[in-house]
Amino acid sequence: MQQENTLTYTIAFYNLENLFDIHDDVSKYDNDFLPKSDKRWTKKRYDRKLYKLAQVISKIGFEEVQRPPVIVGLAEIENKNVIKDLINEPSLGGYQYGVVHYNSQDERGMDVGLIYDKSLFQVERSKTFSIYIEDELGQQDYTRDILLVSGVLHSERVHCIVNHWPSRREGVEFSMQKRLKAAQKVVEIIKGVRDEDAEAKVLVMGDFNDNPSDESLKFLSREGDLYNPMETIMSYSRGSLNHNFKWNLFDQILCSTNFFETRKDRLRFDKAEIFDEKFLTQYKGKFKGQPFRTYVGKKYKGGYSDHFPVYIQINTAEKSSS
Repeated sequence: MQQENTLTYTIAFYNLENLFDIHDDVSKYDNDFLPKSDKRWTKKRYDRKLYKLAQVISKIGFEEVQRPPVIVGLAEIENKNVIKDLINEPSLGGYQYGVVHYNSQDERGMDVGLIYDKSLFQVERSKTFSIYIEDELGQQDYTRDILLVSGVLHSERVHCIVNHWPSRREGVEFSMQKRLKAAQKVVEIIKGVRDEDAEAKVLVMGDFNDNPSDESLKFLSREGDLYNPMETIMSYSRGSLNHNFKWNLFDQILCSTNFFETRKDRLRFDKAEIFDEKFLTQYKGKFKGQPFRTYVGKKYKGGYSDHFPVYIQINTAEKSSS
């Protein structure tokens, strides 16, 4: 008799909120995150943040799959060393996580990166792409690079594109063009991938600093032929971060439409979620229910991040005899 065994994989994205080490790097703007800075970023505080973040990552999707995510895109990391410190934490150390990271020219010295379970995802190649944008003076405005990681998951080639798009700091309208430029660059990357492999399976993840309903994400979905499952999750009472008591869903994972094919033994989209478990939230006061942050301004709170992680699950049904 034949029955189906379903293999499920979790893929996540997490903005770690300023994961800096405690060492001064003259090539980066890390002055706020040093032991003698106003924030007093000490080894004890750094270690505590690593411990907490690793605990979070270890729990994403665990209830459904009984293991941490196979792939996690990361944002707001200072360098490769902080990612290595993160995956060496006890709650992740028992898994075979590898690291993909490149230094970018971001003015704050923040990068994106990716960790992956080497026993399940075999990385074949990786590359970064810079976005050319200008500030109000017409000079180049350096932002985070976009990371492309291609590899094999369950005998299928999967291309992960990790993003952290320009912020809204200068105002939503003024900065919108910068995020549209980023969206155009991602579409260009996807087209390059598909030129080599017309049936390429693509995942685009990141902190986009825009909601699923904003023009940059609409453009990305339309021109990149992507499905954005986060559109149905966004609501008045739920998101991945909260600003001025308003929820936003800037953290998203989109997938190419061929994740809906029904052929046997092919990876297919199952569901998307915000990982907003209660332990990740402020438990009292006027910010109750919002992400429990590491800092509010210069005041140390000892929390996790100002963002909740997001994740999707993809699965495949295999025939087996019994």
